[in-house]
Amino acid sequence: MSTVKTASSAASEARSDQSPGPRARWRRRAATATVWYLRLIALVNLVAVLAVPFREQVRTHNEGEYFTPYLVTAGLTTVLLSLFLAVAMRRRKRAAWIFNAGLSGLTFLAFLVLMVVGDRFASHPLNYFSTVLTGLFLLALVVGRKEFTSKGDASNPKTAVAAGIGGLLLGGAVGSVLVQLTNTIPGDAFGVRFGYSVARMVTVTPSERVVDVISVPTWVDACINVMGAVLFLAVVYVTFRSPRGQELLTSEDEGRLRELLDRQGERDSLGYFALRRDKAVIFSPSGKAAVAYRVLGGVSLASGDPIGDPEAWPGAIDCWLAEAREHAWVPAVMGASEEAGVIYARHGLDALELGDEAIVELDEFSLDGRAMRVVRQAYNRVKRAGYTVRIRRHEDIPEAEMAALVEKADHWRDGATERGFSMALGRLGDPDDGRCVMLECSDGDGELRALLSFVPWGADGLSLDLMRRDRDSENGLMEFMVIELLQRAEEVDLRRVSLNFAMFRSVFERGSRLGAGPVLRLWRSTLGFFSRWWQIESLYRANAKYRPIWEPRYLLFQKSSEIPRIGIASARAEGFITVPSLPALFRRRHARG
Repeated sequence: MSTVKTASSAASEARSDQSPGPRARWRRRAATATVWYLRLIALVNLVAVLAVPFREQVRTHNEGEYFTPYLVTAGLTTVLLSLFLAVAMRRRKRAAWIFNAGLSGLTFLAFLVLMVVGDRFASHPLNYFSTVLTGLFLLALVVGRKEFTSKGDASNPKTAVAAGIGGLLLGGAVGSVLVQLTNTIPGDAFGVRFGYSVARMVTVTPSERVVDVISVPTWVDACINVMGAVLFLAVVYVTFRSPRGQELLTSEDEGRLRELLDRQGERDSLGYFALRRDKAVIFSPSGKAAVAYRVLGGVSLASGDPIGDPEAWPGAIDCWLAEAREHAWVPAVMGASEEAGVIYARHGLDALELGDEAIVELDEFSLDGRAMRVVRQAYNRVKRAGYTVRIRRHEDIPEAEMAALVEKADHWRDGATERGFSMALGRLGDPDDGRCVMLECSDGDGELRALLSFVPWGADGLSLDLMRRDRDSENGLMEFMVIELLQRAEEVDLRRVSLNFAMFRSVFERGSRLGAGPVLRLWRSTLGFFSRWWQIESLYRANAKYRPIWEPRYLLFQKSSEIPRIGIASARAEGFITVPSLPALFRRRHARG
């Protein structure tokens, strides 16, 4: 794995490595100081939550004649808030700077007013410390203001406000019920119980003003605290999640992509998957190339090679990387070919081999020979059982029949989540996908038992998109259908087929050989363990039966430290990690909404 750089990019990096001026250095230091302040405050609040003596001190200094520095409240919610703000400030988000500047400015102003107009506040040294520390944080924000230039991610502020208010009302109501059932001091009013619950959702300890009327077990307080933390996470999720049912790919962009695919679609077997409508697309200045991507968790995740003329790829990649920098997104590419990987490497990305794509060339495929004996036996066994395959373009399937096929495919789907991002289209039966090819396998009684759908790969190729079958059908049905397609290739003018992607294929292949080292054997065993759930090894074995040409595919990234974050974003995009109530962007749809 290596990174290739052009002379111009090397010169640009050399200029960027030059020492900045004094003002720039101070701005960076000030911006970094704000991040570390928020991290420290998160730690202080966490210690206050866990350590009772310290928590009591924080509570005392938050009431009466004392006050604590900015965001010190000894609450789980402020722990999460401080960590969230620290992450946003580290990414140099302008919205986070505005939030901190506004809130810390109001806090600092309130401290000054209290110190001036109230002698009892001015008599406590700790109040001076809190005021000075908050003022220094505000000063660091002002000095480092120009460092925070990243645009905010897409958000839903109205929905978030509604979720926050609704969550507080619900949490206060649930907390009131718990307090009423467990309070050992009778006579408390609903308003007191409700205010106690809402206050506990923000801070760990109650005000001294209610200790005479409310006394509940520790587990009740803990439940209310956890509700507050869950509410904060829910508000953050609602704020930055994509709207339900959103299709990022506009009709105009889709039309332009289809024109590029018509001219250059034979270059990449994954090119047609750029037409997924939960992807956004950015074009080169000339319009001759484009990068399709989706943003998940602050990661701008592109898939496959850029679409269009390779000479225009650098322009599209530059635009994509510029947008990522503008929003402080982490750029990454999943499933790039070696040709595209070299181009991406010239733009500062490193490469890590993910696995291999199985490609069957019709000119080189044959069922003859000992190596194909297992596939040949499976094919003959299914054929003797009376199974038949029908091959049609989607545009040749009547609408009523297509609706029935979509219903069958959804019924046979393994689980509620539709998996796939870089190598799946994410829909079935859309009128715009008429050149896709459908294989319908029926048993001897004419009942439909399995489906395969392929997307176009240039003028004479197909790339596997969807595999579904009835679990009660004959074993070897998929092999039978693939062989039928290869043997009847003239029906769809076929010369090559891209089958499933085999992740970490080289590990399984080399790890099983004589003389494989202990590290490789351990890595193979680990992947074999996870294959029980994610079918990593079984996909490799299923593809290897056809003796395909293995084409490596790569993960591209800028920093090794970002790989875990990219991995989580990739798993979310592919459907391996799902969030409750996450918008169902991966469901098969019969037509554009």
